[in-house]
Amino acid sequence: MTHPLLSPDQIDAYERDGAVLVKGLFKDQIEQLRAGIEHNMADPGPYAAENLKEGEGGRFFDDYCNWTRIPEFKAAIHASPAAAVAAELMKSKTVQMFHDHVLVKEPGTSKPTPWHQDSPYYFVEGEQTVSFWSPLDPVSEASLRCISGSHRWEKPVLPTRWLAETSFYPDEDDYLPVPDPDAEGMRVLEWAMEPGDAVAFNYKTLHGARGNDSTQRRRAFSLRLLGDDARYIERPGPTSPPFPGHEMKAGQKLRTDWFPMLL
Repeated sequence: MTHPLLSPDQIDAYERDGAVLVKGLFKDQIEQLRAGIEHNMADPGPYAAENLKEGEGGRFFDDYCNWTRIPEFKAAIHASPAAAVAAELMKSKTVQMFHDHVLVKEPGTSKPTPWHQDSPYYFVEGEQTVSFWSPLDPVSEASLRCISGSHRWEKPVLPTRWLAETSFYPDEDDYLPVPDPDAEGMRVLEWAMEPGDAVAFNYKTLHGARGNDSTQRRRAFSLRLLGDDARYIERPGPTSPPFPGHEMKAGQKLRTDWFPMLL
């Protein structure tokens, strides 16, 4: 039976478009996740970043790989139906944890999140992947934007460093240049969302986010999960997240002591 938060049409849309809205995925964990973000911002991890240049207004904070040290995140991941929903969207028998990611744009942060695919930054490859992006504040104009069908493109999009705007790896010819989807007339998927809703998207789906010109904060919690066919892959440079000292070899499933099975 299909999970109550999903319909067969949504599962088909996820496979076809690479992104779909899931209403209420974290609706019972909103306050828990808000508390976790406050904890995270008060005590940032080693990968925390401020993503604005001097003179740019607002604040754009992000951090990842904190679920093992922030109990609110760990509890919310396990209490939510995220793993069960991920299994159906990915058409996977298993669901494995990859990492969490927090993004906070304070009011008046007009800088958008650049267009990018997550997959080229990661040391994992597979068709069965899903990211959940869940706002903890209402969003309408300031929401995640996904490009329909981009998870099926023949080449990945060039990964760049958000602040420096430089290439992440050598051999730029191995990648597509970062497109301008609005100028190029691509089909953009974007939804008005309530706290606890989530956009589910494939790691290979091109996405970005509007700036936050509103008068309220925009806090978002992301959860990255893996399915049956996900395997470790060597990239042409350090990945993000780097996970130093992992000792995995190309073609292996990710080690379950670091990346536990959720289903």
